[in-house]
Amino acid sequence: MKTYQEARERYAAFGVDTEKAFRELQNIKISMHCWQGDDVRGFLFRDNALTGGIQTTGNYPGAARTPAELREDMEKAFSLIPGRHKVNLHSTYADTDEKVDLDQLEPKHFQSWVDWAKERGLGLDFNPTCFSHPKSESGFTLSSADESIRNFWVEHCRRCRRIGEFFGKQLGQKCVTDVWIPDGYKDIPVDRFAPRERLKESLDEIFSEKLDESANLDAVEGKVFGIGSESYVTGSHEFYLGYAVKNHKAVCLDTGHFHPTEYVSDKISSVLLFTDELLLHVSRPVRWDSDHVILLSDELQEIAFELIRNGLFRRTHIGLDFFDASVNRVAAWVIGMRNMQKALLRALLEPTQILKQKEREGDYTARLALLEEMKSMPWQAVWDEFCERNNVPVGAKWLDEARAYEREVLLKR
Repeated sequence: MKTYQEARERYAAFGVDTEKAFRELQNIKISMHCWQGDDVRGFLFRDNALTGGIQTTGNYPGAARTPAELREDMEKAFSLIPGRHKVNLHSTYADTDEKVDLDQLEPKHFQSWVDWAKERGLGLDFNPTCFSHPKSESGFTLSSADESIRNFWVEHCRRCRRIGEFFGKQLGQKCVTDVWIPDGYKDIPVDRFAPRERLKESLDEIFSEKLDESANLDAVEGKVFGIGSESYVTGSHEFYLGYAVKNHKAVCLDTGHFHPTEYVSDKISSVLLFTDELLLHVSRPVRWDSDHVILLSDELQEIAFELIRNGLFRRTHIGLDFFDASVNRVAAWVIGMRNMQKALLRALLEPTQILKQKEREGDYTARLALLEEMKSMPWQAVWDEFCERNNVPVGAKWLDEARAYEREVLLKR
């Protein structure tokens, strides 16, 4: 493409190799979350009400009703997204006719997912589902004062780790198994310490089993508040950060799980100074953790800059985490995945070494001027070339295919 050749030359003038950027971006895997495809219903307990602060709004037609339908939808989305990626599963997405509770799950209940992922060259990530279950109705799971409740969730998480290890070994790609719980109080508690002490003990028990770290990465995820836990969340960011550093686990930074004035982009370098790996869940909060489809926003771009500028993307596992039932669910995946890739590409096209040198020299004028110039560089032409080389639609052409799939498949469900 002529436009790409012109863009390549313009970037070369700043010492940026667009071909190198292509190679780097091609190898960055993003974990596409299964729960966007069916509004977090899963398949084990489809009649259970969503709890734990989980909400979806809208009734757009075509939500997946079976594992086969969900995989079909994800295949369509992946056909419109450049590169090879991963799929992030929750435990309630088991594909089985067997009546099985969460504390009885085994790798065999996910064999169809492994076979599918292996056939398509995809990786799998995994999550215990500590919500939308009778044993989470009290608002407490791993930090519950009821020992029988706590033991149930401990066993569930132990089994999820084994399933994650199974995924990693079968697919030859490390599985990230992320523990998130909704535990907390709606109003101000008297005792903040005891639930966190119980959570620590539960995590210690869950992680006591030694697994193959090349196949499974343990991650823990905090939150600032939730519906039903507005005043106190047991698993806060501070709790999990301390736990992860002490116990050599990965911290999950979810972009929707902090106060509106906090920026996850500013946390990445701090966390990775003290942990080996990082899990990043990319969402879009609108006044609260509402999990909107991600935009190519200033904060998303800053996150990409932080990952790329010091090579931190090599120690970071990127996953998306939103669920919107008001729009075409396949389109939501495509928009989110492509936006994450666009942000990463823009960061890869930055003349980072020149900018760092100007910063070290105290030439903040040049730093500011160059950063502003980069905003109007022809990165879109480079992105179009990347899509073309990956045999996926360029520009908004993907929407035509998504609409055709909607007419031919989704509207007939």
